[in-house]
Amino acid sequence: MTQPQLDHFEQLLEYLQESRGFDGSAYKRPSLERRMRKRVEAVGVTTFEEYLDYLQVHPDEFSALFNTVLINVTGFFRDADAWAYLQSAALPRILADRKSGDPLRVWSAGCASGQEAYTILMVLAELMGSEAVRDEVKVYGTDADEEALNEARAATYSAKQVEDVPPALLEKYFDQTGASYVFKRELRRSVIFGKHDLLQDAPISRIDLLLCRNTLMYFNPEAQARILSRFYFSLKPGAHIFLGRAEMLFSHGAMFAPVDLKHRLYRVVGKRHQRERALLLGQTGLGEAAAPLRARLRDAAFEETRAPQIIVERTGVLVSANAPARHRFGINVGDMGRRFQDLDVSYRPTELRAAMSQAVEGRFEVAIRDVESIVGSDKRIYDVAVVPLLDEDQSVIGTRITYEDVTELRSLQTQLQQSRHDLETAYEELQSTNEELETTNEELQSTVEELETTNEELQSTNEELETMNEELQSTNEELHSRNDELRSRSTELNAANAYLESVFASLRSAVIVIDKDFRIDVWNEKSADLWGLRPDEVQRAHLLDLDIGLALADLRQPIREVLSGAAESRELLLAGTNRRGKAISCRVSIGPLRQLDRSIGGVILLIEEQSVPDGVRS
Repeated sequence: MTQPQLDHFEQLLEYLQESRGFDGSAYKRPSLERRMRKRVEAVGVTTFEEYLDYLQVHPDEFSALFNTVLINVTGFFRDADAWAYLQSAALPRILADRKSGDPLRVWSAGCASGQEAYTILMVLAELMGSEAVRDEVKVYGTDADEEALNEARAATYSAKQVEDVPPALLEKYFDQTGASYVFKRELRRSVIFGKHDLLQDAPISRIDLLLCRNTLMYFNPEAQARILSRFYFSLKPGAHIFLGRAEMLFSHGAMFAPVDLKHRLYRVVGKRHQRERALLLGQTGLGEAAAPLRARLRDAAFEETRAPQIIVERTGVLVSANAPARHRFGINVGDMGRRFQDLDVSYRPTELRAAMSQAVEGRFEVAIRDVESIVGSDKRIYDVAVVPLLDEDQSVIGTRITYEDVTELRSLQTQLQQSRHDLETAYEELQSTNEELETTNEELQSTVEELETTNEELQSTNEELETMNEELQSTNEELHSRNDELRSRSTELNAANAYLESVFASLRSAVIVIDKDFRIDVWNEKSADLWGLRPDEVQRAHLLDLDIGLALADLRQPIREVLSGAAESRELLLAGTNRRGKAISCRVSIGPLRQLDRSIGGVILLIEEQSVPDGVRS
């Protein structure tokens, strides 16, 4: 877009934000601009400036605009292989981990017209039984489009909409009413539909399974981070989130761990302390879009620290351990949130519990020198520093344990004791080695960052392609609907033509219909039998140019009188010879062909054959 067009587009977004609370800044700009441009063209204007004026004059246009922007492309059992995996592998595990009698809460975010919510109900009913679903399952279907939610509440779908439902499930869970299919009422009570803005409204809590399929891809990365933080707050510990095929969570490993990447199923990573969860949710405010990015930067900086580091909360719970610490001391992601004293690292390779108590009570750093750590054939010597972490009010909130690798230093000290004269040479070699290691580490870090950037660009491109695919699917459905309507009209027209042909064929008289230019439009079978010319031979031919054994020139003036309205009808008796060479007398009736507006568009000739006695010739 040119700069003026860009300014007008921004003005339109500001107007939508002020008048209807629609925050366009959270959506991907190319997709949002493309969808709005489609609506601009639909109402017959050319620029966003003109469309803004149109919106102010026609407030009912908001509904059509939001229906265009919020693409409601959905369906039953969409991506059938992913649903098959969920039913056969994932859901049985989820149900097995649930305590008997506990309620099962499912959230279908961005449910559009409800097919996804009803799909998960059918799948659960197959696994648990319909009665258990009614008693124990509650499904929440939410969307920002009120019109789509009304369709979801009606639970009535066309034959085309349910064509992906397996026949056995269609018969079991739907009632057919004419050409429509209605979802069973007894199961429908287990789902609640409501309007919900993923960016502004409070998330639903205590969720066991969250379905958000091909919804995140419409939002930019900052908005996606805010939404996923809210989802993390909503889900129970160990709960699952089921995404669409165009969506991945590479940048949110601190909150979600993959269960099956192919089918986009993730599990919530061990829940943080309640205060930290509240702070995480607070970072999702619209005015603090950069907070998740800063949090990721802090996490990345801690993760890339070369020295193993461990953070323990004041209550003795393990909060975090960076990659070197996890690798060296066998700490798993699942250990986060456990009591530190229950872990091997608390007493091996050295006793840390007493040092931690000393550091907390004295509020000073406690050092433990020359700690040997043997992992397989790899032996390392560390200097361990236990440092108390203080809050703003100088109260102790936790402990940081840092392992400084002094293996090479101790080796150099031993060599120094053995050969002092090689000190200078050994120092230079060590310095050179350290510089090479740092250079290599910087190069590797740069390569990793480039790969992460490339991966995010590819994911963004994939999401954009999926968005365009859904737009094309929506347009294709509209074209199918119009094609069905044209096909229906064509069938009606063919039936009418066939009926008219049967009428003409049933008449005993020869029927000829001509237009104002004397061109033949209708030539029935009786005419063909009488004069020996087929309908395709005379179609659009000039009546007076035909040589059929009848004095057609005598009809010129009577036809003109009827065409001009000078005479309502005319009747003549003409002599002629039929196709068999038999002399006949023909009674010719000329009447006007009136159109819908009562104007005369041509004439109808009715010719009745009358026998002529032998020996008489015209």
